[in-house]
Amino acid sequence: MLKYVAKRLGLALLTVFVVTTAIFFMTNILPGDPATRILGNLAEPENVAKLRKDLGLDRPLLAQYWTWLSNTLQGDLGNSIQHRVPVVDYILPAIGLSLRLAAIAFLLTVPLSIIGGITAGVMRGKPVDRVITVGGLSAAVVPEFVWAVLLVLIVGVRLKWLPTSAYPGPDEGLLTYVYHLILPSIALVLVLFGYISRIARAGVIEAFDSDYVRTATLKGLPRRKVVNKHVLRNALLPSIAVIASQVPYLIGGLVAVERVFNYPGFGTILIKAVQYRDYPVLQSSVLIVAVVIVLAQLIADILFAVLNPRIRQGIER
Repeated sequence: MLKYVAKRLGLALLTVFVVTTAIFFMTNILPGDPATRILGNLAEPENVAKLRKDLGLDRPLLAQYWTWLSNTLQGDLGNSIQHRVPVVDYILPAIGLSLRLAAIAFLLTVPLSIIGGITAGVMRGKPVDRVITVGGLSAAVVPEFVWAVLLVLIVGVRLKWLPTSAYPGPDEGLLTYVYHLILPSIALVLVLFGYISRIARAGVIEAFDSDYVRTATLKGLPRRKVVNKHVLRNALLPSIAVIASQVPYLIGGLVAVERVFNYPGFGTILIKAVQYRDYPVLQSSVLIVAVVIVLAQLIADILFAVLNPRIRQGIER
């Protein structure tokens, strides 16, 4: 098992390195100049050249990359070109806000999706199954920002059930934050629910059709015990991988939802970094996103190996 984890960890580190290296060179070939963006199009050329030198943008690209990589490995993400402050101090508060929204959305999505998928699988072919399946897939095809706008107009403005502002203020308590983040979280849940619940449903149906469940049923075990002991353990294995694969979609949804709700989170920082050609912020943001996605996949792989005896046997061989 340790060998398997070490191998997956090595692949994860390699993936992060490749992604961050690619984004470094891609950001530097984007049209537009950060110095011109800061000083304006009417700035004197000598002032633009001086600012480029101060920012280190006049150096060869490989030299810039080596400096960035060396500093990043030491925990120094550089300074924001736009705000002239350390990148860590600039993006950490926004990451904290986005983590709150992502955590609430995740805590709502995973249990609801799994329960919905299990219910649909157990009630296969019945009206409940059709409602969950069709409703979930229909909701999933609508983009997050469309759901966000609809929820604001219907639930927030017309019905006034939940606040339309996702950010209550820096000094509010945890319960107030959760209350304000429910509406944007629902927009993410509606998109992610359909796919995860469908995979959970397929796993339940496959488990019910397996020989070991048929044998357990013929032995006279109660249906509840068959479901709890034999069906769920095997049916939820594919859902673990699917939940991990939805992390990139969750991050992408955060960007769209934060824009609609004017939420000062990580997505807002990322968009501004692209607009102002703030390379250090953009590169650091992509690095953080890559680490989060790879870490989620690594955790899913480990859980999959722990819960699936066949993978453990393959590791032992």
